[in-house]
Amino acid sequence: MQLYFANHRAVWRVGEVAGIDRDLLEDVLERHRLPEGTPVLLDDLMRPMEPLSSWFRALALGRTAPKTMRSYAYTALMLLGFLESRGLDLQSATEQDIFRFRQWRRQDAENTVGEPTWDKDAAAIGQLYDFLFSIRYVEARPWRATPRGKSLGSGITTDLRVRHMEIEQYLYLRDVGFGGLTPDARLDATFHGWRPHRNRAACELALLTGMRIQEWSTLLLPELGLEVGARPRTTDIDLSACAKNKRPRSVYVPADAMELLDPYLTIERPEIVAKAQRTLRRRHRDLFVVQRLEADGTKVRGVLEGRTVTRVIKDLDPALRRDTVLETGGGLEPLALFIGHGGRMLTFSGWDRVRWRSWNRLQAWAAHEAAPQMPRRCWVYHDLRHTFALRLLIFLTREALGDTAAQDLPMSTLLDHMTSNPLLVVQRRLGHARPSTTYRYVRYLKDPMREVDDAFREWTSVGGASYITIARHLMNLEEHVHAAPR
Repeated sequence: MQLYFANHRAVWRVGEVAGIDRDLLEDVLERHRLPEGTPVLLDDLMRPMEPLSSWFRALALGRTAPKTMRSYAYTALMLLGFLESRGLDLQSATEQDIFRFRQWRRQDAENTVGEPTWDKDAAAIGQLYDFLFSIRYVEARPWRATPRGKSLGSGITTDLRVRHMEIEQYLYLRDVGFGGLTPDARLDATFHGWRPHRNRAACELALLTGMRIQEWSTLLLPELGLEVGARPRTTDIDLSACAKNKRPRSVYVPADAMELLDPYLTIERPEIVAKAQRTLRRRHRDLFVVQRLEADGTKVRGVLEGRTVTRVIKDLDPALRRDTVLETGGGLEPLALFIGHGGRMLTFSGWDRVRWRSWNRLQAWAAHEAAPQMPRRCWVYHDLRHTFALRLLIFLTREALGDTAAQDLPMSTLLDHMTSNPLLVVQRRLGHARPSTTYRYVRYLKDPMREVDDAFREWTSVGGASYITIARHLMNLEEHVHAAPR
């Protein structure tokens, strides 16, 4: 058996190369179109294997994320292979067989997995058997319910690992690791990195917005009000297709983050685009070629898979964003904010390479007298999100305490508490589904880092600061901006 994943543009390209009539190909694709990324399991005769293929289709039509479907598909294949090696199948498997599979994954396989990975496997197996029961393929789940419920999972909730940065550590990461400066803010003539302005701007954007990497790395220029030739300015972004679990939320991008985009947009990005023209033209048929922006830059109209379509920008999935370009008359302009070689949006692995190069550089300068204390393990981009959350939570908590004291009341009114509760504000800004997720940051409110406490001390006496002010001055970078050239 062989596992494939639905790829619309690949089918279109093959059809064109094979000389299939365009109208016929479009009609076939329209009638038999599977959502992008749908797993397809085929037997040796290239026929869909049931009931897994029907389950995959049900997941796709239920708007399950392609990444999740891929993970579920591989888990189902492992379970199927394990059962077949024992002369069993999904119908004949018993509770003992499922538990043996768990033991094999956790203890006996060549590459065993930990509890968090097994919990993901358990979720996939649970959903698979729920589907098999719904179509009457099995009479019930083959395992019994426990006090924890029907799940095969461990039932263990791992604590949130919050690794945040001091201001000195952040500036060292941004300017030395990503930006190619020396720890004392001088130009490093030995620096041979690639696109330091882009990398510093991405670092700043991640910190001052609290966005996840799948959110900030997939942004398009129109979402930031940066249509070709426009200057950076403060803006709000509505995240949707690229947010975790596709949960919409609004993200404010402060002036400091926008200002650091300017050198990248005016110096580095035009050079990257110019060098990428030949590659982009060669891949013209594979791209979503936008002819014009509509509805104040919230929609795009262009040619996709041979058809002229209009799409809402915030609803574009990450894969399509990567291939979206604007036909300017003088060339193809990628609409992705952060681009690399070939003019395409950087992938997660691409950003990972940038991160490790930065870490190696930070390690090389670690003995310098101006270098701050380094963590034992390499920073990850999500540490910037944790830093954003913790600094904002500390500031808002102090603001809330100050407001209560100013009212000369034993406690604020219920309405004031509901509207200004720091945890609820941070939860909304981070896009957490449950307050309990944000509540895990509370254990870090007693900040042991005196330098950070001093850096934010002046803000504790300011009453009624708006979130815009908080976001702009969150890291108190004004003094450091003059000390360390951008």
